[in-house]
Amino acid sequence: MQKVLCFGELLLRISPAPETDALAKHPMLLYVGGAEANTATALAAWGVPVKYCTALPDNFMSRHVVDYLEYKGIYTSSIVYAGNRIGVYFLEKGADIKSGVIYDRENSSFSQLKRGMIDWDKILRDVCWFNFTAISPALNANVADVCLEAVEAASRKKIPVSIDLNYRSRLWKYGKQPIEIMPQLVEYCDVVMGNIWSAHTLIGTSIDAHIHDKKNRLAYTDHAEQTSREIMEKFPKCKTVANTFRFDNEVNDIRYFTTLFTGGKQYISQELNCKGVIDRSGSGDCFMAGLIYGLYNNHAPQEMLDYATAAAFGKLQEHGDSTGQDVLTVKRMEAK
Repeated sequence: MQKVLCFGELLLRISPAPETDALAKHPMLLYVGGAEANTATALAAWGVPVKYCTALPDNFMSRHVVDYLEYKGIYTSSIVYAGNRIGVYFLEKGADIKSGVIYDRENSSFSQLKRGMIDWDKILRDVCWFNFTAISPALNANVADVCLEAVEAASRKKIPVSIDLNYRSRLWKYGKQPIEIMPQLVEYCDVVMGNIWSAHTLIGTSIDAHIHDKKNRLAYTDHAEQTSREIMEKFPKCKTVANTFRFDNEVNDIRYFTTLFTGGKQYISQELNCKGVIDRSGSGDCFMAGLIYGLYNNHAPQEMLDYATAAAFGKLQEHGDSTGQDVLTVKRMEAK
């Protein structure tokens, strides 16, 4: 059975509990998170065989985490046991992870990975898709090199590669700018997901600095097509580019829409709107899972985009990092 492989750091997330719980015995909530684990969780829930590769310490806490992943239907045989700790991050309930996060992941097991520690030929033996994110190479030069080692191995085996260009400015602290690291990784990618701003920062695509002044959805979707074409010109292996747009205004109204560029044509989702969100964390990971789900099942581009968009929007109304939506729930959201 050919599987999707998601590679990245598993994190434990600690968030303040709702006020009603905080006044009782449990003031904090703990979630299992990490972008790639979130994507794997969604794929498993949607019937896609998926395994997860990360590094964890060999202790009782890791065993509980692995039990949780297996309960979710994720294959865990590719997990590497090394180092001494699981990374942690702290996030206020409902906050945006780009601005409201506190990381405690220095010297985590995953951050101490080095080239040669993972047997990629063995791990990729039953894999038909490799997925990772720009978060991992942001940690340090050694992990960036492990990411390069992974995509090189996948490329040798002709395994398609996808990347989420999620930019975390608080992580790029080891003396390298993203533009010095990311292009050599994206060079191996068949599918690139992100937005026009992260693509500009991470891989140097052009950006209209005044686009927000236009206050026009068409301006954003036109820019998405321009960015998509530019990515494909820079990185000829790439055949599919997706861009997401989420806007929160001062009264907490949410606008969300997405684009997909493939086969020389751009597809645009409907715009979804709601008043406020429960949890912003993991929505983009859910969108990536939706893309992989569509590609894995050979869905038509518009069908693929509509499913991924509905899944990502639905995740905004769930607690925690990973989605609990099944396929039927996503399709109901899609039909609204």
